[in-house]
Amino acid sequence: MGGVSALLLDLPFPLAGPLPPWRAAFSWIALVPLLYAILDERCVSGKSYLLHSAAGSYFAGVAWYVLNCYWIYATMHIYGHIAAPVAVGILILYSLVLGLYFGLFGLVIALVRRTTGSRWAALLLAPFLWVAIEFLSSRLTSVPWDQFGYTQVDNLWLTRLAPFTGVYGISFVLVVVNAMLAGALVSRGSGIRIRLGVGAALLAILLQLGSFVTPKKYPATSTAVMLQGNLDVDESNDWIGPEWDENVSRFLELSERTCTPWIAGIPQTGAKTITPQCPANPAPANVIVWPESPSPFREADPRFQTLMATLARTMRAPVIAGNIAIDQSGEYNAATFVAPDGNIVGHYAKIHLVPFGEYVPYRNVLFFAGHLTQNISDFTRGKYRKVFQSQGHLFGIFICYESIFADEVRRFALNGAEVLVNISDDGWYGDTSAPWQHFNMARMRAIENNRWILRDGNDGVTAAIDPQGRVEQSAPRHQQTSLAVRYGYMDGLTFYTRHGDLFAMLCGIISLAALARALRVAVRQSSRKRQVS
Repeated sequence: MGGVSALLLDLPFPLAGPLPPWRAAFSWIALVPLLYAILDERCVSGKSYLLHSAAGSYFAGVAWYVLNCYWIYATMHIYGHIAAPVAVGILILYSLVLGLYFGLFGLVIALVRRTTGSRWAALLLAPFLWVAIEFLSSRLTSVPWDQFGYTQVDNLWLTRLAPFTGVYGISFVLVVVNAMLAGALVSRGSGIRIRLGVGAALLAILLQLGSFVTPKKYPATSTAVMLQGNLDVDESNDWIGPEWDENVSRFLELSERTCTPWIAGIPQTGAKTITPQCPANPAPANVIVWPESPSPFREADPRFQTLMATLARTMRAPVIAGNIAIDQSGEYNAATFVAPDGNIVGHYAKIHLVPFGEYVPYRNVLFFAGHLTQNISDFTRGKYRKVFQSQGHLFGIFICYESIFADEVRRFALNGAEVLVNISDDGWYGDTSAPWQHFNMARMRAIENNRWILRDGNDGVTAAIDPQGRVEQSAPRHQQTSLAVRYGYMDGLTFYTRHGDLFAMLCGIISLAALARALRVAVRQSSRKRQVS
């Protein structure tokens, strides 16, 4: 049953391209086989019930991580130049570690079932426990990749929870329906079985219809030009001699296009390509964005400074450009902010670095571990979530992998950012599921904070995301191009922006209380058995 749940749980996530909305429906039944296996009376009466429940859940978790994150193999082998067997080993080790969260879920559900004697108590706890464990994984191992709620990023009805609870509230609702369906299967009474089953099915169908609702358009008052450089992450991009002039000239030309064709939706979904009738004097750009990329750009390089000053002055707009910045403390993966007058205002240094890609964690212990990707330095962690002001508006910038950390991204909006800019380089993932999974997580950040997101990827997905997470305009992947998009500024703060993971913490407190009670009962039961014997 664990393997079935792993497969069903993988289907509502992107597999090798954008997720078709209909496949999100699998999320309503994905956990049913696992919960049924844990709560079926034939299993409950077994001598090794707790062990079997934990082991079965752990297997489901390991299998799901292998299926969902298979791209780790490609990243390590193709782009990290790690031998194939070692790359497979890294994927398996990753899955074996993170699969422990599933094992913990199964163990606690089984423990509550055993100590209370009630399947309903266990099912009632399930959504609280699932969210608590998702929250734990985001803080303990810091890999909150593809949490359950992301499956519904296109569901206009369910995502209305996100400005209050973050993605965790959506996960909670999904597990509630899964628990109801599992309850219908393990219930002894036909009346309860029918009521629960029909009620859960109707609720799932009703809520899933939110994926097919057309949202209202948000007002767009400004124009951004985003460069998609499409530089090969597996090649040297030192740009020696005339190579610099050639590439920079092309980048400048693309960045000056304030009217471009665009895809009216997500690339590779069949969304229509719009070729506008550009006026002789199109609207000026309000910001120019260059992505994180394997370019030779360094903030201290006079050539880079001159380049940025030229672009900003020519376009009379601020420029945000990914590059490497250096100070007395170290080297940073950064985004430099240049004012319209060409002066460098400062930079945002990436705070949440990619382990084994941008730094080696626990270096004293893992002294033997080198970098698993080439062309990336050993970066220093940034310290401040800066926002930058230009022309009366505040910009917040986060870089690549940081988009999966909801509680961190919200702090830019909390600090005053009226629009969020996400620069990224997903070239390391190739044509796997990872770029699309990563993109959907960035979309959820727009919903949680009620902000437009300008997402600029080296090879895509480059897009304007509205405050409902909808992709208004995008560019095709794997092309050197630029995308002129319309966007707006928002200054209100959502409940989630103000208070963060309060809902997830509440679920954690409830789960800990339930676990503490179950452990006390288990100890008393064990003591009684010893006294009788």
